[in-house]
Amino acid sequence: MSDVFDRYKNLVRRAFDRAAPTYGSAAHVQGAAAQRLLAFTRAQTLPAHVRRVLDAGCGTGQTLPMLSAYFPLAQCVALDFSRAMLTAAARAGIAPHFICADIERLPLDDASVDFYWSNLALQWCSSEAALREVCRVLSPGGVARIATLGPRTLHELRTAFGAVDDGVHVIDFTATEHWLEASRSAGLTVQFHAREPLFDLAPDLRTLLGNIKAIGARTVEGRERRRTLGRKGWQALQSAYEAFRRPDGTLPATYDLILLALRKPA
Repeated sequence: MSDVFDRYKNLVRRAFDRAAPTYGSAAHVQGAAAQRLLAFTRAQTLPAHVRRVLDAGCGTGQTLPMLSAYFPLAQCVALDFSRAMLTAAARAGIAPHFICADIERLPLDDASVDFYWSNLALQWCSSEAALREVCRVLSPGGVARIATLGPRTLHELRTAFGAVDDGVHVIDFTATEHWLEASRSAGLTVQFHAREPLFDLAPDLRTLLGNIKAIGARTVEGRERRRTLGRKGWQALQSAYEAFRRPDGTLPATYDLILLALRKPA
């Protein structure tokens, strides 16, 4: 991994550490994505015996009760690279096995997981590295259910910032086709995939941006802003974002949800 990418991952980690106290109350999009991923999971065939479940990028543990209920006889392992997130999950009374580690470098044995679940975490990773680890830790015939984000994520914010300056303010999220290719290259079979939008809605831009920051996405460009927008910049951003105001009076932030059903060949 390059030094640049290491610095980027450290920025993301610090952002999620800072967001841990507010994450649970602000993660509406994550909750909606988890429900979509669960419905997606129920529609696909699962292994007959699931002994170990991995929640990769568990955050504050929002989906752990759901996974425990769905696989009541399985050992549930919760993994996140933000120690603050794991601490928040533990304080919530959720008590599976916790591991603080990077999704790209799982400290798990080969073929040790039957069901791999990841809800809105892999978009912060190298898709190739993360999916190679998915294949490595899955048991033969094991499956993965992944929700990640596609290139139209936060497109409103990207467009509005274009009226302010020529800087990069929103990361380039990976297209579905790349996820599919990376999955196959990692040795996984793509059982099914889907794509659909989710929306966070707020009455004004300040609230909408606050929601984004509250879930840890305060370094959306992979580096922290060196200076504030200033009054004129903020006014220009607000004015440009008004073009997206909905008939009900709310401002949207789009999350381009990609759902992947993957299987490791038996």
